[in-house]
Amino acid sequence: MTELVQHVVSGAWPDWGGDELGPRSVTIFRLPGEFRAVVAVDNVTLGPAIGGVRMRPEVTPGEVIRLARGMTLKCAAVGLPHGGAKAGIAAPPWLDVRTKEALIRTFAVRIADLTDYWPGPDMGTDETAMAWVHDEIGRSVGRPAAIGGIPLDTLGATGYGLAICAEALEKSGRLEIDGARIAVQGFGAVGRSVALQLHERGARVVAVSDIEGAVTNPDGLDIAKLIDFQHERPLNQFPGGAPMIRDELLGVPCDVLIPAAQPDVLNRATAAQVRASIVLEGANIPATIEAEQIFAARNVLVVPDIIANAGGVICAAAESRGLTAAQAFADIAERLRAAMTEWLARTESGQAPRNAARTMAQERLQAAAAYRRTF
Repeated sequence: MTELVQHVVSGAWPDWGGDELGPRSVTIFRLPGEFRAVVAVDNVTLGPAIGGVRMRPEVTPGEVIRLARGMTLKCAAVGLPHGGAKAGIAAPPWLDVRTKEALIRTFAVRIADLTDYWPGPDMGTDETAMAWVHDEIGRSVGRPAAIGGIPLDTLGATGYGLAICAEALEKSGRLEIDGARIAVQGFGAVGRSVALQLHERGARVVAVSDIEGAVTNPDGLDIAKLIDFQHERPLNQFPGGAPMIRDELLGVPCDVLIPAAQPDVLNRATAAQVRASIVLEGANIPATIEAEQIFAARNVLVVPDIIANAGGVICAAAESRGLTAAQAFADIAERLRAAMTEWLARTESGQAPRNAARTMAQERLQAAAAYRRTF
């Protein structure tokens, strides 16, 4: 098979958003079955880059580069000693197990020399995939506990972090969790976890959706029963709620909307449908700049992804340091409470929500860069 391998330095593809931060490198290569993969290492000023491996047919280099930048800012905003990266495999995640394992293992071998990149789970990959990667090259995060990892998706690290952010909003007087109406778009690893976390804190999860449909109950869904039900039957057939068209979830009356699905689901068109007072971004880049501007004009508070969903990467970073799951979750709580306190103070002083988060990250990157070799 003819290999296609490209290493692209920052600024070589300006239409992909190259700037002084990165990307440091972009690597594109072929995998068996004529599938392609891309790895974007955005910035390593703070340390080795961490980023998930996304596996879906629609993945593109541009999307991966945008997500890698988000990881750079996320790690910096919450004070992690890591940079940002992301990988994408343009293949269907529903391949049979044998084929998928061969594909992931080949991917791992191809990134062996990218030693400043630590891969983790993302859409279409899980702790088993990270075990395969680790078996090949000795580095990954989000691995099964049986091989010394912290299975962050199974344990719900990102969802736990979102709940900590909600608690910070409550402490600041922006939200009362007990009785709050929550709508969750995307009932996968992140969506299930945050729904359960907030349900256990007294919130009413009034609607959830997955790729096939949605279910709603104004009085609140029984999340534990819904999770069990989803393992056997389509979510929108859950008897504890009424089925609804998937994308109608965005317009459900609620206090908090948590987009935990794909990028850019909130855009100029869909933002107008939202009837929440708070958007807590559970997915990476779930809202376009135009959508966030619309929310600002309507006084809808948006907690940006680079803070809101940082629980997963905080857990991954803890795993890379050899910490236990309990220590990792304590670190999530400590870092996100501190980050939310700083972010809320900045927004209260007049900074736009995303600008406040980006400024937090950029100030830490600039401070760290002063200690890097310049000659």
